[in-house]
Amino acid sequence: MIELNNINDKLNLNNGVQIPCVGYGTFRTPADVAEKAVSDAIANGYRHIDTAAVYGNEEAVGKGIKDSGIDRKDLFVTSKLWNTNRGYDATKKAFQETLDRLQMDYLDLYLIHWPANQKQFGEDAAKINAETWRAMEDLYHDGKIRAIGLSNFMPHHIVDLMQTAKVAPAVDQIEVHPGWPHTEEVKYLQAHNILVEAWAPLGGQGATVMTNPTILQIADKYGKSAAQVCLRWVIQQGVVPLPKSVHEERMIQNKDFFDFELTDEEMEKISMLPNMGGQCADPDDVDF
Repeated sequence: MIELNNINDKLNLNNGVQIPCVGYGTFRTPADVAEKAVSDAIANGYRHIDTAAVYGNEEAVGKGIKDSGIDRKDLFVTSKLWNTNRGYDATKKAFQETLDRLQMDYLDLYLIHWPANQKQFGEDAAKINAETWRAMEDLYHDGKIRAIGLSNFMPHHIVDLMQTAKVAPAVDQIEVHPGWPHTEEVKYLQAHNILVEAWAPLGGQGATVMTNPTILQIADKYGKSAAQVCLRWVIQQGVVPLPKSVHEERMIQNKDFFDFELTDEEMEKISMLPNMGGQCADPDDVDF
């Protein structure tokens, strides 16, 4: 694993673009607090900001970035295409709307938020994903996006996509946290040179990850919090965590996990923990 010493150390995507190894997530951050939260995150050192059209906070995120006073080129900004805008023309239109809301003229990374699945679209699902991806490729070639990728795509979705894709996905952002490690999926993606990002790396709403006795015991050993242990577990797998908090003290805590290293035994122990909640959705079973 590449040695990483702080949240803005870079990892290389498969097209040569560099991405900070920790991102600031804005999932479930309401628009009325997102502007200040993003500005605070940047003030506290975060340079990788993750949002999505469906979060309803892109405009606020864009304002928070402007408020920060940081040059746009010094930030790595990601957004995502929502499910109701799949398909070639709809993707291009939705992308421009995202740029307008963010008040930007390019994105560093744009992701298809969820794969079209057979439950909703039958045999047309793969074709819909292919047409959506074709639009992403064109936007990428036009210089509007520095890297394109996926979110919540499992290996079989990627196999289908690569039947027609001309540009390989640079990233797949999936749910990864103790109790929901997606171990085999992470190995597959990394073997295919697709960077894995972890959404909800601390378990998310309703999860009990932060109170798990095993994690608390390891945290006590290192004088760290449960959150810091979880983030360390994620990054030691070569996965980019996207922690979120609107509280400055937690933003600061969530970047302070580079001064210790989990042993192989501890990594394995955490990886084997049973499900502790979270969204834990199967992309082939969702109907949104």
